[in-house]
Amino acid sequence: MQPFRISNVMIAVDGAAVHGSVSVKDGRIDSISPDAGAEPAAGETTIDGRGGWLLPGFIDLHVHGGYGADFMDAGHEAYDTISRFHAQHGTTTMLATTMTESPGRIRATLDAVDEYRSAPMPYARLAGVHLEGPFVSPDWMGAQNPAHRVDPRLDWLEEWHDAYPTLIKQMTLAPEREGALQMIAWLSERGIVASAGHTDARFDDMQAAADAGLRGMTHTFNACRGLHHREPGAVGAALTDDRIHAELIADGHHVHDAAMRLLARAKPPGKLTLITDAIAAAGLEDGMYELGGLAVTMKDGVCRLADGGNLAGSTLTMEAALKRFVQATGWTVPQASVLASANPAQLLGLSEQTGSIAAGKWADLVLLTEELDVVGTWVCGRRVFEAEPR
Repeated sequence: MQPFRISNVMIAVDGAAVHGSVSVKDGRIDSISPDAGAEPAAGETTIDGRGGWLLPGFIDLHVHGGYGADFMDAGHEAYDTISRFHAQHGTTTMLATTMTESPGRIRATLDAVDEYRSAPMPYARLAGVHLEGPFVSPDWMGAQNPAHRVDPRLDWLEEWHDAYPTLIKQMTLAPEREGALQMIAWLSERGIVASAGHTDARFDDMQAAADAGLRGMTHTFNACRGLHHREPGAVGAALTDDRIHAELIADGHHVHDAAMRLLARAKPPGKLTLITDAIAAAGLEDGMYELGGLAVTMKDGVCRLADGGNLAGSTLTMEAALKRFVQATGWTVPQASVLASANPAQLLGLSEQTGSIAAGKWADLVLLTEELDVVGTWVCGRRVFEAEPR
């Protein structure tokens, strides 16, 4: 792999901006130079960033699919399609996210992701699996399929984990359901992120879950008991308990801009993460699609269940999420970049390898224009996307 330098860029480093260049060698970041005019080393090619932004590659903890494919399609071609599409929008690492489905279909997805990860991944890497369901509340199904919802079954989870000991990275469940606290403690002991979602949990339920090891709030504000001044609910716990790491779908449909600002002000900077919750419809035109066996209609880029009209995932990309969050909150690009890279890396235990631009880390990088349009993506120093010249 030939060494290269990306020069003439605003580099996001620790939530601040540095104008300069970044050198990459053997798939890792070799050096960061504040001098944009520094001469390249021998054998090093130079890429002119044209005054744009160089950010750590985006890490998406919650993504179901994209460009016509779903992770539960459980196939190599589908995974190439999804990881290629999201790499074009700056994502370098993702968790393949499942739906509330039968145990057999969940097991098939785990098997397929495990097999896919055993060979070199040509686009964005799959860091593991996020199990969203089936242990959710019947009162907050959202776009989950009620035919497959069950209360927590630790025996199922133990079987999946025994078969794939390092594959499951996050699990969304309803912490108020019978057996949930035991499952949360089990997950926590194994370093798997237990996240509350599709839940009717009250504030006290959430506190008990956090005591047991709950560390996440899935797509905050959505598919859960909301905030009330006498019963703060799941949302109140997510806003006020610093043990809980909050996901945010920043598309303007799932969460109002004012609610984004509220969340941004309430959470410590290290406890908030941008996600897409993207489904197979992402990147495609309006029409009819499917999610978890349920019919979905996309109109004007917004996906809803054909039966009932509940929001059904999104067509969001991490590139668009970053833009929207910056516009909604007034945060700087380097500050918002932390929510798309460093925070999810920390949650997954990947901070030593990726999530920030620092010497020795994987060269997971995304180059954007000043308007925050992605023009290049690198995974471990290998360019996986290059925009067409304008």
